[in-house]
Amino acid sequence: MSTTQDAGTPLLRMTGIVKQFSSVRALDGIDLEVAAGEVHCLLGQNGAGKSTLIKILSASYQPDEGTIWWKGREVHFGHPQAAIDAGVATIYQELDLVPGLTVAENIFLGHEISTVGFSRRSATNERTQGILARLGHDELSPTQLVGDLSPAGQQVVSMARALSHDVDLLILDEPSAVLDAGEVENLFRVIRALTEQGVAIVYISHRLEEIREIGDRITVLKDGSTVATGLPAATTPTADLIRLMTGRSIEYVFPPRGDGPDAEAPAVLEVRDLSLAGVFHDVSFDVRAGEIVGLAGLVGSGRTEILETVYGARRASTGTVTVDGKRLRRGAVHAAVQAGLGLAPEERKSQGLLLDQPVFANISASSMKRFQRAGFIQRARERAKATELVDSLDVRPRNISRHVRTLSGGNQQKVVVARWLLRGCRVLLLDEPSRGVDVGARAEIYKLIRSLADSGVAVVVVSSEVEEVLGLSDRVLVVREGRVVHESASHDIDESRVLDLVMEGTPA
Repeated sequence: MSTTQDAGTPLLRMTGIVKQFSSVRALDGIDLEVAAGEVHCLLGQNGAGKSTLIKILSASYQPDEGTIWWKGREVHFGHPQAAIDAGVATIYQELDLVPGLTVAENIFLGHEISTVGFSRRSATNERTQGILARLGHDELSPTQLVGDLSPAGQQVVSMARALSHDVDLLILDEPSAVLDAGEVENLFRVIRALTEQGVAIVYISHRLEEIREIGDRITVLKDGSTVATGLPAATTPTADLIRLMTGRSIEYVFPPRGDGPDAEAPAVLEVRDLSLAGVFHDVSFDVRAGEIVGLAGLVGSGRTEILETVYGARRASTGTVTVDGKRLRRGAVHAAVQAGLGLAPEERKSQGLLLDQPVFANISASSMKRFQRAGFIQRARERAKATELVDSLDVRPRNISRHVRTLSGGNQQKVVVARWLLRGCRVLLLDEPSRGVDVGARAEIYKLIRSLADSGVAVVVVSSEVEEVLGLSDRVLVVREGRVVHESASHDIDESRVLDLVMEGTPA
């Protein structure tokens, strides 16, 4: 590494960083100090300024005020390449890879290995293989198309791209969001190896348990300002961190369960012997009105594909899906929606939302017929209903004309749920409902899910977080390698048993 600053001098120091967007002051005097070889965790609710700060550090944005010192010298990175050349690499939550290029081509995009203007493919592939081996992922081929990789595989490529430069500071924005437990542990192994070489890591995550395991110090942002810095990651109480992030105390618990549905009540959703060739096999379960059923399992176990097949987004190879006694056609989303099924997908930004459309248009997207009269859309009624739902779900800000792209993760999730509430869905399928949602908003999402069940909606939840599945669900199905290996009431199984099942797959 090229770190040469004097001992005791921070690798990075940012003071008084201000960034204004029109009338919105996104950053209002941020301070951050990072030492070489440490994992410095950045905490804050959605909208606290974390993304804006790292975009300034990576020179995607320019600060309006403030100073940046790098290796003891005041610097001004005028453009992203200047930051990269200085040793600052950023891996964003929304990966910026080119699907149609190979792994090697993505890793060396913009700084190709060449001789006299000609790319040296064999040398590029060899260098790529070495970087992937360093990351513990030498099973990936340099010649694979990135578009054919899983989200976890694509994140590995993004990290490999960062390490193809001479990196002194690596910024990781929600790196574990698409990883299973084993992949997270491998990520932590790589991080520890990098810090031993003197590389500093800025680690952004909503998962406090990860921060305790991998972090050294914590800086907390709130409303565009630094409210605490230098906190020890291992020992700072969770209650203190939440209070700093939110400005109030939040009991990080799940809403209480009621009596639940009558055990003799008929199922609203019945899934029988459902299979998708090569993905999952012979999956059967029921969900009653007012019941929350959770699917626990590792990334790649088939959980998401089960939901998508139930919804009709994938065509089942065998098996049936029945809603209120009516069997649905395979692979027919329209029929599923007509029958009362709704899906909030894991990738809500790319699959569940019209990001550049206003809130009201996103809410009404699946219910446009109810607002049509004589071939015209009754915009006043459409907006009135959207306003009613925004108020009832406490979507913030309460501006139905605001583009969904500008909302926080938690509020975007509420907009997806509002769409299905307007539709009057009988069954709501939720895939990773708290992904990318901060601590304060998580409590609101959990309360919303429980209130939907209490109102009679049948809910199916998929989550990578075992605690979330157990805390939300009335009944739990454990999925491993495309098969259900366990089913029980949530109070009859604990977190350690779920982990044993997803890792070993021993039926119980």
